[in-house]
Parts: sequence; C-alpha cells; structure tokens
Amino acid sequence: MTSTPASIRFRRLFAECLGTYLLVLVAAGAGVVDAVSHGAVGRVAAVTAPGLVVLTVILFMGSVSGAHLNPVVTLAFAARGDFGWARVPGYVTAQLVGALLAAATLRGLFGDAAGAGTSVVGPGFTVGQALAVEVLTTLALVSTILGSSSSAQNVGPLSALAVGSAIAIGGLWAGPVSGASMNPVRSAGPALVEGDVNVLWIYLLGPLLGAALAVLGAQVLRGPGGGPVGTRSAQGDLGPLHGGRGPGLHGPGERGPGEHGPDGR
Repeated sequence: MTSTPASIRFRRLFAECLGTYLLVLVAAGAGVVDAVSHGAVGRVAAVTAPGLVVLTVILFMGSVSGAHLNPVVTLAFAARGDFGWARVPGYVTAQLVGALLAAATLRGLFGDAAGAGTSVVGPGFTVGQALAVEVLTTLALVSTILGSSSSAQNVGPLSALAVGSAIAIGGLWAGPVSGASMNPVRSAGPALVEGDVNVLWIYLLGPLLGAALAVLGAQVLRGPGGGPVGTRSAQGDLGPLHGGRGPGLHGPGERGPGEHGPDGR
C-alpha cells in the first residue's frame, strides 16, 4: 500500500483547520456582528451565511482534505468505511484548533458581544427541544453529505450545493431553537474561549446522535460503504491514494492509481 508523504498529511490537516476557521468565523461571527450592529445582519442572513461558506470551502479546497470541517462528518465517513479511523484524531484536532482560532478572532475584534458566538438554547425553548433539533438537523446534514458522496449517488460538484443548502435549511427552521449548530467544534470553540460550557453538552451529544442515525440510514439506503467515490470524497484526491488527480477525473465506480481502501495511508 502506498504511504502518504508527511507534506501531504500536513496539507490535509491545514485544510481542515483553515476551512473550519472560516466556517466558525462566519457561523459564530454573524450573530456577533448582528449584535454589535444592532440587527444589521438579520436572522435569515445569519443562518444562510454558514451554508454559503461551506459551499465555497468545498469548492475551493475539498479535493485537498475532503472538507469535513466537522468532527461528526469525519466520524460518519469513518463509520461508513470511507476514512481510516487512525486519521480521525488528527482531523478532529485540526477542526477544533480552527474553531478556537476563529472564536479567539471574534473575541479579539468584538469583545464578548453575543457571547463571542456561543451556541445557546433560544428564548422560550427547552433543553430537550434544543437537543432534539440538533439531532434532527445533523441527521439531515450528514445524510446529505453521505448520500451525495457515494458511488450510488455521485453528483460531483453539485454536492457542495447540496451540503450548503442543508446547512442553510437547518438554520432557517431550527436556528431560533438551538442556533442549528450541527457541529460540535462550531459550538465548542466559542464556548471554550468564552468560558461558558453550561449547555455545550447539547451541541456535542445532539450532532453525534444525528450523525449515527445518518450512517444507519445510509446503510439502509445504499448498503455499507460509499464505494470509490465515497472514499475520494472523504479524503480528497490529493496524494498517492488517487495518483494526485483532481476531483471528478475518475468515473463512478472506478478506482484511481494506488487506490486500495479507505485508510488513506
């Protein structure tokens, strides 16, 4: 099996850190700027912006690392067999670092406005309701990711639009309840920087449960694994696993040069 050079492993981790930084900067920052500007951003724009930034990140560097930007996405790909479990800690660490840097940036720029983007249960809603919508919105998001990145349903670059849309839709209907985080590090970064972890467990447990349900649903719909397309989508086309070829250069069901399996090493 072909080993992956350290330089490529670093580039993948850097991509996850940078992509997550941009996501949290926008997802948490929209609420912060809205508070500072006395409502100039608006709720619709605030919940749509994260979907747009994820779409952008997938398109401009998804081929480097797979653009997970979310620990539960990494775990879902690993559980489906498209991504090596040994690589999960590195990806999750890079994502958390990116989220912490984004939260620190917001805190440095705007102080503690809107709790530096901390995820909170919306006024008038219960903890149970917030947990439930985090499970449901993450179920929809991860189902979209797994479905659009499989040999059975290969939609190519349109997967970026599908994923961005899933995030925006989740925010539009569930944002007032929980903030529609769908991402443990998006919530953990601001919470840790702000020192407010009282309800952080909701934003860790909810997405984990939602992702687990999505993996089960994907297996029912398409069987185990995402096929060669799922493997490429999970870890990008960078490096010897795929012969260094760009996204979409293999047809559905084809294996690239040196492509042996989902461990990526």
